[in-house]
Amino acid sequence: MADRAPASAELLDLLGPRAVVLTGAGLSTDSGIPDYRGPGAPVRRPMTYQEFVATPASQQRYWARAHVGWSRMGSAEPNAGHRALVRLEAAGRVPLLITQNVDGLHERAGQQQLVALHGRVSEVVCLDCRRTSGRTPLQRRLAALNPGWAEAHADVAARPDGDVALEETRDFVVPDCEACGGRLKPHVVFFGENVPKDRVARCYAAVDEASSLLVVGSSLTVMSGLRFVRHAAKAGTPVVLVNRGATRGDDLATLKLETGCSDWLTGLADLADAAEQARGALRPA
Repeated sequence: MADRAPASAELLDLLGPRAVVLTGAGLSTDSGIPDYRGPGAPVRRPMTYQEFVATPASQQRYWARAHVGWSRMGSAEPNAGHRALVRLEAAGRVPLLITQNVDGLHERAGQQQLVALHGRVSEVVCLDCRRTSGRTPLQRRLAALNPGWAEAHADVAARPDGDVALEETRDFVVPDCEACGGRLKPHVVFFGENVPKDRVARCYAAVDEASSLLVVGSSLTVMSGLRFVRHAAKAGTPVVLVNRGATRGDDLATLKLETGCSDWLTGLADLADAAEQARGALRPA
């Protein structure tokens, strides 16, 4: 069922003492990063892995857009929802956070037990020698090879994956891997790629031991996140969905909440803090 009510003591009881959390792009909208499928969001078609590797022109198009977008995603700050999840982890209520986001905001907020299901745009991998490196050094190389590019396209609309909606990219120069001269790719899971098996296994294990699964800011359109909802529901583990708009897991939810992420999570963290204080007051001196 759907509900617009704020977090409550009853809901805190439903989540139980060890709620695994799954987050999506809706959690980062309050940090200025657009989401994929929220109400009013335009239709977006991310580049697939097959498209990326097919031609140098595809790689040129990706990096031309990403070079502009990185300055925006790289400067985004964690919002109240990210900080509330850190508080819930510190209180011992979140043994693992699984995020479908690649923006790195959970890490910057201070989340410790985390699986970045789709990787992070702050890392780069060579498709030929598999060497990984940081995004910041690559940004400097991109800027040196394409002086003024980011500034000339500063007004182009941002997209959820850290790139922008830029069409003309033929003049952009893409650097090669400094180790082998190979093709560079952001170290994220593109559409058409598989999430590494060890990440998936860790998530399933955590869901198996959880008192509940809390999904925040995800439409669950892609299977990489929906599979954990299906897994929890099949095992009889309560599933709570917090998202504006329909999700692909609505029929599996114990409770569906139609509300914004940040304020709701802040309220939940406040309730958890109050419950802990009440327990402390009842303990013998």
